[in-house]
Amino acid sequence: MNSKKGFTLIEVIILIVILALIGVLSFIQYSNLTAMHRDEIRKSTINTIYYALENSFYQNYGYYPESISEQNLPVVAPELWTDPDGHRLNTPESDYIYQPINCYQGRCTEYILKAHLEKESDFFRSTNTN
Repeated sequence: MNSKKGFTLIEVIILIVILALIGVLSFIQYSNLTAMHRDEIRKSTINTIYYALENSFYQNYGYYPESISEQNLPVVAPELWTDPDGHRLNTPESDYIYQPINCYQGRCTEYILKAHLEKESDFFRSTNTN
């Protein structure tokens, strides 16, 4: 009798293919989860800036600023002025945009805050958001 113990070449190749497939699927899932996490950070930051504008700046001055920064919104933590990629708000590469509307002599009546998201449509907050 010719009884050999061990795996055949076909069995080893099938095992390698299965392990490679599991690795690729795991990497894709990890990439999706980290992108979703960055999107949640972007949404949270826009909400923080929105509430700072409404509850701090507007209530104190009765208008919205033409631009926002640490100087006129000191209640916002310094690290929130940069997006997850390290770009500052309103720079060309940034995922965060503040757009003032109806401005006269530095005083605006409206604004739009926007974050570019990776896995969803852009996230907006504005003076019309409730």
